Amino acid sequence: MTSVMASAPTQAGAEIFERILAAPSGLVVMDSKDVQALIDQFRTLARHTGQAVYLWQPDTGLGSLRDAHVRVPDCQRLGNALRYMQQSMHFGVYFLIGLELPLSAMDATLLRQLARAPKEHLRRVVLIDAPATLIEHLGNMAARVSSGDSQPRRLRLRDGRWLV
Repeated sequence: MTSVMASAPTQAGAEIFERILAAPSGLVVMDSKDVQALIDQFRTLARHTGQAVYLWQPDTGLGSLRDAHVRVPDCQRLGNALRYMQQSMHFGVYFLIGLELPLSAMDATLLRQLARAPKEHLRRVVLIDAPATLIEHLGNMAARVSSGDSQPRRLRLRDGRWLV
């Protein structure tokens, strides 16, 4: 019985989430081949762990991934959402999808301030598939995290087939 529990696979997205939390900056840039699958992994992770994980999109605003029906009021616009993230004193991971250029000067300033957030308030703002010019503009202020699995895949032979 204990061997079954010990061999339970780690939850999808947990390793990526840990890398986001370990990033040296409050602002993280991530590229993804399948954004929707990545968000679904984080939604499942948030529901099972109870973590405060949010998603901002231009059409829906800022909402909780843990509770799909919970929206943060007055955070439809990017600037309002960034101010909310900056003023929050609680733990939170905020995913931003669909950023469009040009950003206003205030939005760019808020992103830079979030990158330099004090270490005592664990808050991460994650830009998923951000435009290349924005990434260049942020430079080394933003940490880069890969959405791919950092663990090397080990192939196994089972019933005459190779499995990952």
